[in-house]
Amino acid sequence: MKTGLFFFLVVICVLPAEAQCAMCRAVIESEESGEMAKGINNGIIYLMVFPYILVGGIGYIIYRSRKKIKSNRALH
Repeated sequence: MKTGLFFFLVVICVLPAEAQCAMCRAVIESEESGEMAKGINNGIIYLMVFPYILVGGIGYIIYRSRKKIKSNRALH
């Protein structure tokens, strides 16, 4: 239960972050409105989330399988 709540909070409660590389930042700072910079930041953060979800999912599958093996050993 605690693991599920932690995962929910990590995925849902995302704090705003600046994620531009130096080159992107230099090009985008020349724009006056700043809308393009916001869009690129959101895109970078969107793409950054998926590797964490994949690694977390694989970790959970491994955890679940090890827990199942331990419970089977305890029964026999």
